[in-house]
Amino acid sequence: MNLVNKVIVITGGTSGIGRQLVSLLCDDNTIIVVARPSERLTKLEKAHQNIHVVSADLSESTLYKGLAQKIQQMFPVIDVLINNAAIQNTPTFTETHFNYDTIEREINVNLNAICSLSYLLLPNLMSAIENAIILNINSGLSLVPKKSSAIYCACKAAMNAFSQSLNYQLEHTNVKVLQAFLPLVDTPMTSGRESTKLTSKQAAIEIIKGLEKQSTINDIGKVKLLRILIALTPSLAKKLLKRS
Repeated sequence: MNLVNKVIVITGGTSGIGRQLVSLLCDDNTIIVVARPSERLTKLEKAHQNIHVVSADLSESTLYKGLAQKIQQMFPVIDVLINNAAIQNTPTFTETHFNYDTIEREINVNLNAICSLSYLLLPNLMSAIENAIILNINSGLSLVPKKSSAIYCACKAAMNAFSQSLNYQLEHTNVKVLQAFLPLVDTPMTSGRESTKLTSKQAAIEIIKGLEKQSTINDIGKVKLLRILIALTPSLAKKLLKRS
């Protein structure tokens, strides 16, 4: 896909990987950024004439229909939907400070919003003159989970299955469903973790390369090695990822 003069929706576009995607794509395309209301979102819209913003808290599932309607009113035709927004809570269920109320919120942002927006914006994507793309930003943790972040890992695994199934459903349409599988990336979500991290910009560059190639599976960084490890010694892969 030639990423020029496209209408691209990006969720979670005010920080981390999403912000880098906006920066790299906004010069040649029209970008609609979906994110929680904030000063960053307001500044983002003023920063570039090709950037439009729609404020919404994706943890609130009752907002999805209204959000989609706002986008549809602005742009009846969409070329790319990038489901990038994600949150991760690390406490285990057995820790005293685990907050039960975070379960629904995490599932909404990490899975429900992806499924819902893919459905609600599908008519706009199918209206594209050429091929249209739904790109779901996934994680190596969808392949092998770790001990903490059980909800996050489960949502990412479900996203993997959802993406494959939806791709089957859209096989005879102009819409393709792609996934980018990321290793640990240096974002606000991973702040404080002492580990070698891919930078947000590096991750965004690799995501865009896969989008241009329309790669159904785009393994980035160490995820390539993880795939090999799973194939050769799945038990070792589980052991290594358990406490990652």
